[in-house]
Amino acid sequence: MAPHAAEAMEGDARRERLRLLALSSPAFLLVFVVLLIPVGWLFFLSFIDKDGFTLSHYARLWQNDAYFEIFRVTFLSSFLVTVLTVVLGYPLAYLLSQLPRRAAIIGLTVVLLPFWTSLLVRTYAWLVLLQRKGLVNSTLMSLGLIDEPLNLVYNMSGVVIGMVHIMLPFMVLPLYATMRSIDPGLMRAAISLGAPRRKAFFTIFAPLSLPGVIAGSLLVFIYCLGFYITPQVLGGGRINLVSMKILENATIYSDWGAASALGVVLLVVTLLLFKAIQMIVPVDRLMGRS
Repeated sequence: MAPHAAEAMEGDARRERLRLLALSSPAFLLVFVVLLIPVGWLFFLSFIDKDGFTLSHYARLWQNDAYFEIFRVTFLSSFLVTVLTVVLGYPLAYLLSQLPRRAAIIGLTVVLLPFWTSLLVRTYAWLVLLQRKGLVNSTLMSLGLIDEPLNLVYNMSGVVIGMVHIMLPFMVLPLYATMRSIDPGLMRAAISLGAPRRKAFFTIFAPLSLPGVIAGSLLVFIYCLGFYITPQVLGGGRINLVSMKILENATIYSDWGAASALGVVLLVVTLLLFKAIQMIVPVDRLMGRS
């Protein structure tokens, strides 16, 4: 290739990169304004009090056992919700992935139907259903399955039930996308070679769907760490999560330093969790790419 031709191609590539940078600069600016600046300000406030620089906000988290309990309850509820959404979402996503495309679209529409209703409305609907004289307890008692109403609200059970209902679509969607991309010929080939359908499923289909399970679990778990409305309503103030403590420190006690420290710790733990998952399963596999 002639030198002037190579220089021309290099110039064209440079101009193309500059055009792409110019086109993407508004998005970078938006991310900087709405994400990086608030997070930086949050980080700054966590080290400041009326006397200047301090580590007292973080020391309080370490020394006060109440904060350990808040983090324990937060991570426990997030873990329970994640496990239950996998248990409920995996067979549902598998069923949708095996349907014809038109039927699968109808099924996905039904899965996404709760998004058409406000989160607050859905939460209060569960409060009505799960209360002692609600539909669930009334039905169970009329069927003779229980003798007295179950305590399904204002405790961990009600919080988990409400959060599972809200988070289930976030598990089904990545699972469905992963399962839909699996070549159905692999299962047919295994069965034609003599493998039982169950063995073919667990040795071929299940491992190939694992990236979808991990991506959905990571999405659900991280989302649950910051839940506020559902635990506040269905927990009745008896279930205290990190998000509630942040709001309490900021609004009731006007202690922005303590609230910021809680937010920073939760953010760091979330990033460490994501990094640990990334070390096990690379990001390209989580995104469905081989």
